[in-house]
Amino acid sequence: MASQPMRIGTRGSPLALWQARHFASVARAAIPALAADGALEEHIIATSGDKVQDKRLADIGGKGLFAKEIHEALADRRIDVAVHSLKDLETELPPGIVLACVLEREDPRDALILGAGCGAANADDPLAALPQGALVGTASVRRQAQLLHRRPDLRVDIIRGNVQTRLGRVAAGDFTCSLLALAGLKRLGMADRAQVVLEADAMLPAACQGIVGITARADDAATLALLARIEHAPSRLVADAERALLGALDGSCRTPIGAHATLLPDGRLRLHGLVARADGSFLKRNMGEAAAKDGPQLGRDLAAALKRESPADIFG
Repeated sequence: MASQPMRIGTRGSPLALWQARHFASVARAAIPALAADGALEEHIIATSGDKVQDKRLADIGGKGLFAKEIHEALADRRIDVAVHSLKDLETELPPGIVLACVLEREDPRDALILGAGCGAANADDPLAALPQGALVGTASVRRQAQLLHRRPDLRVDIIRGNVQTRLGRVAAGDFTCSLLALAGLKRLGMADRAQVVLEADAMLPAACQGIVGITARADDAATLALLARIEHAPSRLVADAERALLGALDGSCRTPIGAHATLLPDGRLRLHGLVARADGSFLKRNMGEAAAKDGPQLGRDLAAALKRESPADIFG
């Protein structure tokens, strides 16, 4: 790898570029062979998920559209690694592509972005800031379902685009409020825009929210060996548990699913999982614990319990 640059594939949004450059800085600091000038190259790749901004992902093919063209470039050997927001990466990767490593998790919580007409934040009831009938901008059925389960008076309409676009539409009055991942706001230096941070008991995060994942070719032993040196082991443990739950539920962008794992002081792993109807009329949440190394099996077991205890139409 030292004889030629490591070519890094990424989407072109400000947050995606931050993630790619953060990966590059971590790699340079930990791997001497990548520290030299020119040892890393950034390749921006437009994806199908970026091109369509007026529809939910489920209506145009699912969240795999954020990685399709990037993984094609990886398979064709036009790039060597690809950097992703792991929550946007499908659980079943294309043949020959593997999740090579993950970086340390940022805060996984969601945040409310409040516009004109919203009240003051209330620690006891974080949604109290939203007036009756408020119009919420979100393309996430997970967020929609949890909001409507608590506040059926709210209205929801689709908002997509990068962080700056969503903030701008709330500021312009197109929506009363929106929701964004706190991790993205922090990474872009915009944490102050999160007027209300939602704890996991009020809004269970998406599986792997706040985690940057790196994919590579399964047959590229040299690159995989390098990436193993920057793996953040605790984040990988929680990521594997959350992705196992999501995969076992066969979660699509049409199914509201939340998953959040934490490592406990005694070394065990606690996993919360949630499924719901998009209209909020049904919501089921379960929790389980296991040894950290058994996180994937815990994810599958918790998914099976959620399926048993939920109406069949949830997964239709």
